[in-house]
Parts: sequence; C-alpha cells; structure tokens
Amino acid sequence: MAIPDISQITLTMMQQRKTELGQATIHTPVVGLLARRLVSHLEGANISLKLECYQHTGTFKARGALSVASAIPVEDRVSGITAVSAGNHAIAAAWAARQLDLSAKVVMQSTANPYRIALAREQGAEIIMKEPGAPSFAEAERLVKDEGRTLIHPFEGPNTTLGAAGVGLEIMTDLDDVEAVVVAVGGGGLIGGVAAAVKTINPDCKVYGVEPAGADSMSQSLASGQPVTLDKIDTIADSLSPPMALPFGFAICQRYVDEVVTVSDDEICAGVVLLQEDAKLAVEPAAGAALAGALGPLRQKLSGKKICILICGANIDTNTYADVTARGRKTVGLLLGK
Repeated sequence: MAIPDISQITLTMMQQRKTELGQATIHTPVVGLLARRLVSHLEGANISLKLECYQHTGTFKARGALSVASAIPVEDRVSGITAVSAGNHAIAAAWAARQLDLSAKVVMQSTANPYRIALAREQGAEIIMKEPGAPSFAEAERLVKDEGRTLIHPFEGPNTTLGAAGVGLEIMTDLDDVEAVVVAVGGGGLIGGVAAAVKTINPDCKVYGVEPAGADSMSQSLASGQPVTLDKIDTIADSLSPPMALPFGFAICQRYVDEVVTVSDDEICAGVVLLQEDAKLAVEPAAGAALAGALGPLRQKLSGKKICILICGANIDTNTYADVTARGRKTVGLLLGK
C-alpha cells in the first residue's frame, strides 16, 4: 500500500480552512453534562458535549462536504457534483452544492431511510436510487464520467479531513484544558479531522474512537496496519457503516488517534436513551455510540477526567427513534453496570 502524504494537514491549513468555511458553517456549542448518574459512573468526570447535531443539515457532514465542494476548480463547477450515501452525506452534499450554486445529482441507496431521502431532496438535489454497494458507486462513477460531475466522497481525502478539523479546533478553543475527546467512527473522516486538530494543538489530549461491533473496519485496519474491507456490515447505526477504511483516512487515524473501541447495538441504543433522558437530546444511533463507548469500554480511561463527547448528528425520524429507544431502555442497566 502506498503511504498517503498527510503532511498537508497542518495547523495552519486547518485554521485557514476553518476561516474559509466560517461564514457558512456554525461554531456549534459545547455544553456541560451534569447528569448525576453519568458523572458518578465515570467517577466524577467533567463531561462536556460538543453539539455538532446543531450544524447545518443536522450533522458534522456539512463541514467536509462544503470543504470538498469549495475546492472544486472554477472550470469544473458548471458540471455540478455527485455523491453516494445512505443518508447524512447525501443531505450534506446537496446542501454544500446549494451554498455554491452548483447542481447536485446524488445517488442514494435503496435501503436509505425515507426521512433522509426527503431531507436531501429538500436541499435541491436530484436523487437517484440504487441498490447498496457496487451498484450505487457504479452509478456515481457514471455521473462523473458521462456528466463531468465531481464526486464528493463521504469520508476520504485531505479536503474532507480539513473540513472536519474545524470541529476539533472549536473543541480546543472552548475547552482548552480538555483531557480526552470521544468520537464515533464510520469511515474515519470525522475522527481523522478532529484528532489531527486536537493532537496538533495538545499532543497530551487523548482522542478515542468508537465503532459499532458490526461495522469495525477502522478497528480491524489499525490492528492489521493497513486499510481493511469488511465482508459484511451488521449495525443499527447506519451512518457508521461504511464497509471499509481507505488509505488517507486510515493514515490520519493511525497517526493521531489513540485507540478505537467497539460497542454493541444494544449499547448504542442505550446511549441514545441516556442522551434523551440525561441530556435532553434526541439523536441518531451514531451519537449514541460515542456516549456508549465513553460509559463502557473507555470507562476506566475516562474516569475522573475532563472529557468531551462529540454528538455527531440527529437525523432520525420519529418511528425509527421510537424503535431505537424502546430497545435501549432494556439495556441501559447493562451499559451502566446495573
């Protein structure tokens, strides 16, 4: 495997991209979580939540999509963009295109939640439905070849990393003495950008990733020393379910991320319940995964520390949310060791 050049992801470049996107993206709030049972479970930890669920489009994805779209050469913009997604990235890519007055033709997988399909369409994108996996990517490749569109990748590449780094820069601005940051992991674009920013500013601050046990491509990749493609995916957290890690994102994570742990779907659902009951936030399973990781496999490493948990998104319809929380209520005690 050729080793990608990640030297371009410097603090200066991250700050410059943050400034460039600053007028279009939101500096999302960081709030303290004072829930007694969670603080007690983590032995007095000072817990903050980075509410990226309040970003445009409801997730952090807006940052990376706009970062990539903004870097498209002027002569190529007339052809517009495309993207492949089961949901959040499609919404973000469509939004980014609208900010730059570009046309968007987005390929969404047939398994995508109708709520997210509607959100992407509301952003002005033309939606093409295809079967998951190879057929979806083949259609996007056709749009690139036949229509000259630029593909906005959901998690790979320097511009995606630079966009996501804005989250880490904001955390370090608002919590300059934070000791650990916890981030849910899908393809690695978010945690890569966050970790690069956090570690460049404070190498002593730990950055931990949390993956679903049924979609642990980054965990397996870090263990094997190279990007891994999974044979199958099985998780309720659909926005954390890319079947592979890719070279650039893997190299960033290998360089900057301290550890990636996994959690079960039951634990993820319990995390969603706890965020509703103790933080008054209605979020998607990906955000529940980050809290589940903090309370479960990372508990000993986070106890008593000043920590920040990234709440990455909240694009979930009421019916799905009801199913997730019903499952989670049965397993909250398991997550909290009761």
